[in-house]
Amino acid sequence: MSIIKDTARPVFPFTAIVGQEEMKLALILNVIDPKIGGVMIMGDRGTGKSTTIRAIADLLPQIDVIADDPFNSHPSDFELMSELVKESIISGDSLMTKLINVPMVDLPLGATEDRVCGTIDIEKALTEGIKTFEPGLLAKANRGILYVDEVNLLDDHLVDILLDSAASGWNTVEREGISIRHPARFVLVGSGNPEEGELRPQLLDRFGMHAEIRTVKEPLLRVQIVEQRSQFDQDPYICMQAYDDQQKILKAQIADAQLLLPEVIIDFSLRMKISQVCGQLDVDGLRGDIVTNRAAKAFSAYHGRKQVEISDVKEVITLCLRHRLRKDPLETIDSGFKVKQVVAEIFD
Repeated sequence: MSIIKDTARPVFPFTAIVGQEEMKLALILNVIDPKIGGVMIMGDRGTGKSTTIRAIADLLPQIDVIADDPFNSHPSDFELMSELVKESIISGDSLMTKLINVPMVDLPLGATEDRVCGTIDIEKALTEGIKTFEPGLLAKANRGILYVDEVNLLDDHLVDILLDSAASGWNTVEREGISIRHPARFVLVGSGNPEEGELRPQLLDRFGMHAEIRTVKEPLLRVQIVEQRSQFDQDPYICMQAYDDQQKILKAQIADAQLLLPEVIIDFSLRMKISQVCGQLDVDGLRGDIVTNRAAKAFSAYHGRKQVEISDVKEVITLCLRHRLRKDPLETIDSGFKVKQVVAEIFD
């Protein structure tokens, strides 16, 4: 119990969250393989979107970083290091390392581009010849999770910047001929309420997965959720203690899946079927095919298997494709149902 009380801020246990299986699965698969490209969670107000997203970060194993480095640089992977750390390692300097919790960064709705990307001190650069960089939220989120609530209300220009950094793994800041580049590899998680407006299709398509969540209708489940929340608010540590064993099991499962992922293979016949589904649904580009392949591998690794099965593809394909379909304003059929229909035709 004393171990749990050492945590800076009590986090509602992920394994205690009732329902919303689609959102939970999408988050787990993205932390197993961040290259899936993040997840967009759309749903009603008060359905636990923020609670679930904050809870997933608490499940991840700690990461090794260079001490006092603002970019959470990896001690041995050049792709995840800042330029300064690279130079120090090439020079043979010995650098101190430390273990930290996976960063969980919230992007406020009113954030400016400078706050997100960071700023260069032009005056110092011109007068003293020193490149002084004030890191932004993208630097802080490197190797972690960047969460944007109400992403559909965020300025399109900022959404573009976030998606570009998430896809390339780098953030570049340029001012007055001075350029600074740093690693920015993070799982981008956006949430929003469709009543407040949709994201532009070309931005929505850039999110790897799209989870739709609805308010729980069953009275018994609603009572259970309310009771759990009340217990957590009354004494978070007792609630965390009650779910400690389940949290440890899931934590180990995610860590094992991350290690197993490079060994997972997906047969050519399955890849063909995935592409057939994408073709029949008239999905633009190849992002849908790529993400579905990645997600199916992550799902297989999550269940401890090295070979992707048909059932793995069926579990993830709706999450990967439903937001990539062209919307017909007169269409009454749900996009998720449409994906399932085509999957049933091709796979069965």
